[in-house]
Amino acid sequence: MITYLGMGSNLGNSSELLRFGVSQFYGVAAVSPVYETEPIGGPEQNAYLNIVVKLDTLLSAHGLLQECHRIEQEAGRIRTVVNGPRTLDIDILLYGDQEINEQDLIIPHPRMDKRNFVIQPLLDLYPEYIPLGKPSGEVKMLGPL
Repeated sequence: MITYLGMGSNLGNSSELLRFGVSQFYGVAAVSPVYETEPIGGPEQNAYLNIVVKLDTLLSAHGLLQECHRIEQEAGRIRTVVNGPRTLDIDILLYGDQEINEQDLIIPHPRMDKRNFVIQPLLDLYPEYIPLGKPSGEVKMLGPL
C-alpha cells in the first residue's frame, strides 16, 4: 500500500532524528526535502524540521500506526504536553485512497490540509494531491535530508 507519513522534530538533533525515523521503515520510496517551520499552538518552543516520506508498506493502517508509535518511543518521545516540543513525531497522512475514521486513527490526517509544513513536502512527492482549503504557516525549504 502506498502511504505518506509526515515527520517532524524540534528537540535534540532533529536532522539525525528524522534520518533515524526514515531508516526504521521498510519500503521507503522517496523522502521530501527538509522544511523548517515555526510551531503551531502549544508552549513556546523551537522551530521544527519537517519531511514527508512516501512508503510502500504491507502493514495494515493500524499496524503502521503501532510502528510509528514504536519508532517515536525509540527516538525518546515523551507525550506530556499537547502540541509541545518533541524528539520525533510521525503521522500517517494518507494510506492509499482509504478513509478511516476511528477513535485512535483518522486518515486522511484531519489537519494536514491546513498546514503548509505538511502540504508543501507532500506536494514535492505527490504533486497530483489537491489540498482541501488553503494551508497556512510559513515554511522554509532547507534541502535534502
